[in-house]
Amino acid sequence: MLLRLLAAALAAVFTTAAAAQGAYPSAPVKLVVGFPPGGANDILARLIGAKLQDAWGQPVVTENKPGANAIIATDFVAKSAPDGYTLLIGASGAMTFNPGLYQKLPYDPVRDFAPVTMLGSFPLVLAVHPGVPAQSVKELVAHARSAGGKLNYAAGSTPFQLVAELFKNQTGVAIAHIPYKGSAAAVSSVIANDTQLTFVDAPPVLGQIRGGKVRGLAVTSRTRAATLPELPTMIEAGIADFDVVLWASLFAPAGTPRPVVERIHQGVVKAMQLPDVRERMLALGITPVGNTPEELAAIVKADLEKWTRVAKQAGVKAD
Repeated sequence: MLLRLLAAALAAVFTTAAAAQGAYPSAPVKLVVGFPPGGANDILARLIGAKLQDAWGQPVVTENKPGANAIIATDFVAKSAPDGYTLLIGASGAMTFNPGLYQKLPYDPVRDFAPVTMLGSFPLVLAVHPGVPAQSVKELVAHARSAGGKLNYAAGSTPFQLVAELFKNQTGVAIAHIPYKGSAAAVSSVIANDTQLTFVDAPPVLGQIRGGKVRGLAVTSRTRAATLPELPTMIEAGIADFDVVLWASLFAPAGTPRPVVERIHQGVVKAMQLPDVRERMLALGITPVGNTPEELAAIVKADLEKWTRVAKQAGVKAD
């Protein structure tokens, strides 16, 4: 009798799981982004979302919830129903930088989320206003020192702030932090000379560099960026061991059924293999990834430990 009950229970579980996988999605899916339109995370959401909508036959809508360094959006998804219909385009900042910068967060990046896949990784670009008398990182450092603390840097999120603070710590320059809501706003502030420099993701600054509205000086990755091959790396520019690559990944709320996670994963990876998607991502300076949920979970854990340590060493707090 007990064996029959156990077999029936197991059969019910497998039947429910199979049904969930087969039925999903049967309603619109929401991709939540913690930044305004125009940045890498928003662009990725709309690019991948359009392909998923075509494949699934259901609306896939990007919803921007900017504010509080993506805490608002991340917490919103963490507290959403674990059914696969509300997903997070999780920036590395919200998932692995914020925990080391804030004493208290309303979400836990490991406990509250089910990793799906990493969409792409990308370096930051160090860009300055054309009026800054610096054609290189070395010249920028010399100018900042001579300016006696009169230069400001724009940061569209906490990761960009932390990268700039690391730059300050490694060079000994005094530049003041001015926060902005998103990368596009940070770049606009440099164009207007409200701030003189910024570390920013490539998509919102590529056109401005090519149009001469800002001057690119370097990229933060260990190797040069394919979209800006003329720019040296920070290491090439003389800043030792300055290697920063950020990422954007897809997460579901914790407790989302595994068959649903797998269904989402399959759809996203298939979309990322399309030539036009890859070409668009590479043109924006984003390297496509599409790894497994387990691989993404391991990266989140490692980066969380790394950036918490870096924030502590740099003495940076966002509270």
